Amino acid sequence: MDPLIIEEVSKSFGEVRAVEGLSAQLPAGSIYGFLGPNGAGKTTTIRMIMDIIHPDSGQIRVLGQTAVEKVRERIGYMPEERGLYRKMSVRNVISYLGALKGMRRTELSTAVPRWLEKVGLDGWSDKKVEELSRGMQQKLQFVATVINEPELLILDEPFSGLDPINLELLKGIMLGMRDSGKTVIFSTHMMEQAEKMCDFILLIDRGEKVIDGTLEGIRSQYKSNVVRVDLEGDTSFIGGLQMVKETKKADGRLEIVLDEKCDPQEFLRILVERVRVRAFEVKVPSLHEIFIHLVGKSDDR
Repeated sequence: MDPLIIEEVSKSFGEVRAVEGLSAQLPAGSIYGFLGPNGAGKTTTIRMIMDIIHPDSGQIRVLGQTAVEKVRERIGYMPEERGLYRKMSVRNVISYLGALKGMRRTELSTAVPRWLEKVGLDGWSDKKVEELSRGMQQKLQFVATVINEPELLILDEPFSGLDPINLELLKGIMLGMRDSGKTVIFSTHMMEQAEKMCDFILLIDRGEKVIDGTLEGIRSQYKSNVVRVDLEGDTSFIGGLQMVKETKKADGRLEIVLDEKCDPQEFLRILVERVRVRAFEVKVPSLHEIFIHLVGKSDDR
């Protein structure tokens, strides 16, 4: 059973069309990235998944149910707007929120210290939430989301405000949950993190689906006009070739931007005739480059 199915969902706020005819299907045991610029419709979509707001049309099935209320305890949801009881101690706030999710006292007695240690907050368990830094509070919010080991994890901008060390910590935990069979959905505008983590990607712009699929499959759809070469001999002729738009040094090699109509193999043939080619690589477009290309094109509509 696919844990999430979105079928032709639309949502408007007054005259603003936030989501338009969105469809997606999320495989189990995967990390699925909701990507897009600010205002693209990511948070609206997540709120509809969680039944916080209702779609104007279309249908959403979560863990096989159209009514999220029936499966809410099997879902861990961390909204973009964080919220914890600031006057409670770290241990007590996690225990309280875990109890609300149906966990027994015996379960909490082992789960709370284990999770606090996992995120490096075990030394702060008796401190009030308000005494924690913003990054610590974000890790605590994450613990509150996963304390009951949910089957489906939905995170809205989970890396916002985290330093590199804690970002890597949460990434590792999310990957570990995926590897244990959990399903993770997270929204982000950080393309680099999505590229490193996601099995599947949904790119939304202006409420509409732009691309949806595996990273490998998405990359294969976009031809690169950039090559990296390692050459031996006089390379001064390269900049004068009509097919060459730009050249620069990158990581000890020459990076060359070709005219979009140029076949890289034709460029390689010319190089072989003039210099010794020690390495020739057509650069794979990054998710960031694909994102800029697609969202930039949408701005022309």
